[in-house]
Amino acid sequence: MLLQKLVLQNFRNRDSEVFDLSPHLTIFLGENARGKTNLLESIYFLINGVGFRESREEELLQIGKSEAYVEGRFKMEHGHQDFKIHIAKKTGTVEKVYFLERSRRRHAQYMEDQTKAILFAPEHIEIINGSPDIRRDYFNKVISFYDLEYKKKIINLESALRRRNKIFERVHDDEKLHEELSFWNTYIEEQATYITKKRIEYVAYLNSHPKLDHKEFQMVYMKNEATVARFKEVFEEEKRWHRTIIGPQKDEFQIIIKSSTPKNVHHYGSRSEQRFAVFWLKMNEITYHEDTYHKKPILLLDDVFSEFDQQNKQLILELIKKYQTVLTTTEDELVEHIDIPKVVIEV
Repeated sequence: MLLQKLVLQNFRNRDSEVFDLSPHLTIFLGENARGKTNLLESIYFLINGVGFRESREEELLQIGKSEAYVEGRFKMEHGHQDFKIHIAKKTGTVEKVYFLERSRRRHAQYMEDQTKAILFAPEHIEIINGSPDIRRDYFNKVISFYDLEYKKKIINLESALRRRNKIFERVHDDEKLHEELSFWNTYIEEQATYITKKRIEYVAYLNSHPKLDHKEFQMVYMKNEATVARFKEVFEEEKRWHRTIIGPQKDEFQIIIKSSTPKNVHHYGSRSEQRFAVFWLKMNEITYHEDTYHKKPILLLDDVFSEFDQQNKQLILELIKKYQTVLTTTEDELVEHIDIPKVVIEV
């Protein structure tokens, strides 16, 4: 699938616009704060069904507008197909409606026919040097894209944890506390078992593809299991803290650079090695998608050349020769440096 045409209406700071994209490389060129990243996000949204920056989906709409849409024409093996997502701000919520060839589709149906957009952005370095919850969030997003049951279990777990923690806050009698926690302990174990299983599977996939260029990586998964038996063991401590202290929400993931002296890239890796570890994760996103759906994803690069070192830049240049790519940049000289068929759109 190749994205040929992008149509926007009231998305972020963009008004009514139409863009024709290259089957090889499209470059949005312009100064900072001109909305280049918003254009990239519109493609991500059209393909993946979510944005990549908003904390609330209403932020995807232009300020003062109650409706917006993103539409794209994709070249298929035979002919083309039009995909569209309409966003409407309702009282207290945002409604997304999905269309394929002007016919309304359920979210799952829409995603089945779509490809995937994989984003490379400088802030992804936080997956390496940020807190464990950033790494958990990264894994959750990747796995949820391919497994809607996993996404459902994550939502269930988060809701159950909030309810369980409130029980600790309002109930102080041990007998009543045990009684009220019993249901939630079993429920959380059910959700956690599935979540842990899927995280193990994805980590195993990463570790079956350890090499990138001259380096070899290993992902270490430190799972924090939530079982009824473990809840009994930590009861006194949880009562003291008035909150749940075990479960997948406490899992940690660590990347090791394999060598004669293995190195934890989070604690001891250089900035270059940390960026390289991010690149390893992203390359595996690409191969996982191709192995799963036998479709090439579309690559979105948000001003990455200003952040990556020469080694990473060269890898990216080789990568974009193989996939349809859309990138943003402020650098005119970069446009001249990339010697592949391209369309340059000044923003």
